[in-house]
Amino acid sequence: MKISRKEVEHVAALARLAFSPEEVELFTRQFNDILDYINKLNEIDLEDVEPTSHVQPLHTVLREDEAVPGDSALLEAVLREAPETENGFFKVPPVID
Repeated sequence: MKISRKEVEHVAALARLAFSPEEVELFTRQFNDILDYINKLNEIDLEDVEPTSHVQPLHTVLREDEAVPGDSALLEAVLREAPETENGFFKVPPVID
C-alpha cells in the first residue's frame, strides 16, 4: 500500500498544516519508506516465537515495604522541634472540613 501525494495533502489540510510542494514530496516519500519497512516486518516468520508482552522478564525491583527500627534519640529530637505531637507523631490541623 502506497501513500499518494494527494493523501498527504489531505491529511495536512485536516491538521491545518501548510506544506510546501517539496515538503509534501518529502513526507510522501518518508511515509512510503515507513510502510515498506512495516511490510518487511510482516514477512518475518514468527511461527516458533512465543508471544510476549515484554522482551525482558518482568520482576519488581522495589524492596518490600517494611518498618525499620530507627534511632529513638533522633526521633525524640525531631519530635521536640514540632509545634505539636501526639502518640509519637506530628499533629497537624485537619485539611478537610
